[in-house]
Amino acid sequence: MSTSVLKLLIKNSYRTCIPRHFSVQDLPDELIGLQKLCRTFAHNELEPIAAKLDKENLFPKQQIDKLGKLGLLAICVPRKWGGSEYSTLGLAIAVEEIAKGCSGTGATVSIHNCLYADLLNRCGTDKQKEVFLRPFTTGAIGCFALSEPDAGSDVGGMTTTARLDGNHYILNGTKSWVTSGPVGKAAVIFATVDKNLKHKGITAFLVPLPSPGLNLGKREDKLGIRASPTCNFILENVRVPRENVLGEVGDGFKIAMVQLDKARIGIAAQALGIGQAALNVAVQYAANRKTFGKPINQQQAVKLRFADMALRLESARLLVWRAAVLCDQRGKFTKESSMAKWAASETATFVTHAAIQVLGGMGYVSDMPVERYYRDARITEIYGGITDIQKLVIGDIIIKEHGY
Repeated sequence: MSTSVLKLLIKNSYRTCIPRHFSVQDLPDELIGLQKLCRTFAHNELEPIAAKLDKENLFPKQQIDKLGKLGLLAICVPRKWGGSEYSTLGLAIAVEEIAKGCSGTGATVSIHNCLYADLLNRCGTDKQKEVFLRPFTTGAIGCFALSEPDAGSDVGGMTTTARLDGNHYILNGTKSWVTSGPVGKAAVIFATVDKNLKHKGITAFLVPLPSPGLNLGKREDKLGIRASPTCNFILENVRVPRENVLGEVGDGFKIAMVQLDKARIGIAAQALGIGQAALNVAVQYAANRKTFGKPINQQQAVKLRFADMALRLESARLLVWRAAVLCDQRGKFTKESSMAKWAASETATFVTHAAIQVLGGMGYVSDMPVERYYRDARITEIYGGITDIQKLVIGDIIIKEHGY
């Protein structure tokens, strides 16, 4: 069978809507509808251009605008502020489906929802929401600038400063790895009002983009999720009104850590989408690729590989959905979100690797999407807190849970 025919079969396979179950119950109708909406959008709008976006390092502005009109840039934001008012489980389901079509777009949607829109909804004043949230529910993208060249996992080592000058703060420093930085219209930027206070001096500021004194570094040339642009922010005497402090002065570290718990659910969902897309392609390919007179899906080794891939995906999905439900049910879900991100991110890497093995040489070339999935999966183990940090967080909580 020719490569072109195989690619056509795989493309058509995405039309099949595989039912998913949460625990022993079906998803509620509203979430099934959301899932179908996102799956259809990903199939029609993202899959046809995903390879081009990746190859040419392009941001899908037109598709992001359409996602905004569908309410998918403010998934958990109340309708009062222009959002769709879905649960965090709805967010996880939406991000997974979008990431199947294009994981770079999935990353943009996930991070904008979890680290910008939801953060503004949770901590912003009504006045701040009118300026920095409502316009960002329909197409404008927001950024989250926490990391620095020498302060990633060690947030307390932050060196970006905020000096009070009358009714303004003056921000100076460099923020690294700002997702959507080159295309964003506003950012939550973290800076310290006093380095001696370490964590207790960190404060969150709302900064419109562009702003005088805020310069963008070069767009990073990344291994994967290349449709999601990333750059540094160089801050040189950026003036920010006092009214643009998000939360209270000194609460920035706490604000960031709480929000990152939710962001890990979004990243985990993105990882699920990447892994599921890879499994879908591998299964369809194996049904049509023949060796020794029969499809390779009849080979025992291939069946065993599919079993491993599916088991890990379904197990990770349950962890992700559980973390999402607990996010809305109780105030503390750090352990569950860290477990979900750890499991889902390593699953994405495992499944995409296995998919390449099933496709053989065809998995190693850009004619097929699996090599792209493999590259995209790798970041999910890194950003939002590397796997090593997730393990430490989980271990610390378990010790405390046992009273030690």
